[in-house]
Amino acid sequence: MTQHQHTNALVTGLNQQSLAQLPSHVDTPSYDRSAVKAGIVHIGVGGFHRAHQAVYVNELLKTPGSEQWGICGVGLLEGNRGLRDILKQQDYLYTLTVRHPDGKIDNKVIGSMIDFLFAPEDKQAVINKLAHSDTKIVSLTITEGGYNFNPATGEFDYSNPDIINDINNPNDPITAFGYITAALKLRKEQGLGAFTVQSCDNIQHNGNVTRKMLLAFATEQDKNLSEWIEQNVSFPNAMVDRITPVSKKSDIDYVVDAYGVSDEWPITCESFTQWVIEDTFSDSRPNWDVVGAQFVTDVTPYETMKIRLLNAGHSVLGLLGSIHGYGTIDETVSDELFATYLRAFMDKEVTPNLEPLEGIDLQSYKDTLIERFANPNIKDSLARICSESSAKLPKFLIATINENLVQGRDVSLATLVIATWCLYSDKGVSEKGEKLEIQDAMYKELNSYAQETQTSPIAFLKLTSLFGKLEHNETFTAEYKKSIAALYAPNSKIKAIMQAVLEQKSN
Repeated sequence: MTQHQHTNALVTGLNQQSLAQLPSHVDTPSYDRSAVKAGIVHIGVGGFHRAHQAVYVNELLKTPGSEQWGICGVGLLEGNRGLRDILKQQDYLYTLTVRHPDGKIDNKVIGSMIDFLFAPEDKQAVINKLAHSDTKIVSLTITEGGYNFNPATGEFDYSNPDIINDINNPNDPITAFGYITAALKLRKEQGLGAFTVQSCDNIQHNGNVTRKMLLAFATEQDKNLSEWIEQNVSFPNAMVDRITPVSKKSDIDYVVDAYGVSDEWPITCESFTQWVIEDTFSDSRPNWDVVGAQFVTDVTPYETMKIRLLNAGHSVLGLLGSIHGYGTIDETVSDELFATYLRAFMDKEVTPNLEPLEGIDLQSYKDTLIERFANPNIKDSLARICSESSAKLPKFLIATINENLVQGRDVSLATLVIATWCLYSDKGVSEKGEKLEIQDAMYKELNSYAQETQTSPIAFLKLTSLFGKLEHNETFTAEYKKSIAALYAPNSKIKAIMQAVLEQKSN
């Protein structure tokens, strides 16, 4: 997002001082921000963190006695410089526009972040902050890619040049693991207890994954330290959920009109929010349950439900919709055929693999999902949904396919999505001839394998780091070849193919 000068030169920028002049309908921090300490250091301050965890903290800070739970943000990448500059200029305040499906809007200013450190400028300052005795929780939203595991094996990737740097240069880290390990080493040397490492990323068993990857890294760097981490550091699993589109210029304009101040990096999100957290912390923790989070002993079934229904559902709409030429999730699911296809996928291919959950009515959860996807006030782009599909689909969709194949169940709906991903990676254009905006760390491999499809229909499946042994499963490959033949036929139309698969499914 670029800095924005509103046409009205009299508009003040958002900061601590301008809070007083906001209209009464804007919910502002009612607590004394100068008394707040950073008990949480958050690495990877993106839109999702600012619409989710930071909002729970903001609400908690309104409860007396919670002032030790403020957030210090950390940006590890050069690309975070602009965000740092904007947040600093705004006293780390930002606006949150919560858009309900019925058009109602809640306007909030979030004040839970009280500082932001930009690692490329001062690495030691970040290590010291993480190691500080006030820091009880180090939380992460570093996307799937940031955890540095091989998607097919789930093992740590030691070949990553940044990881090689961090293992050999403990005091000059680049990655989240490098910083966290350096800080834990300092804590151990100073006789301080460990902090909790809390992943807030959309990854199944995110705490277990973080633990496994950090220990793999630390063992390679310092065996003694790694044993101390294993014994002292908690990595609670959590399930997180809130749809948060990328901020656009129209969001900036909206804030000026609604608030009378300008915010250069506002956040818009849906009204639904969910956070289910495993109650295992190394040290004290915030009472997030007071403000709507749920502490449980086992997060697994909750996250499985969400990843297989919501995240996979997003990918189903994202890939099929992109090929048809739609641009956003709400536009796609408002098309009855796409909504029917998605619901059939959720009911017939996902639900049979899910176990019943306390406090969750699965049918109404699925109804709510479709309502959330159809929210016309949340313009979530398909390009964002499809970005980094190589990191998402093995967990979201391919896992469901594998389970159904083991159980001898039909996988035709999900198979069409995988075949569509091949076409998407190969041609990169919609049926309308528009170039698709594809962002994926594995794009070169995806494209090169997909391009062989004309000569070998299952070429794409030979990318075993993503598909494992699917190319050898005859039931799957028979279905996949059928989808590929239909998609690659001259003048093929995705909607006609979807219709045919739905009809086959109901027979």
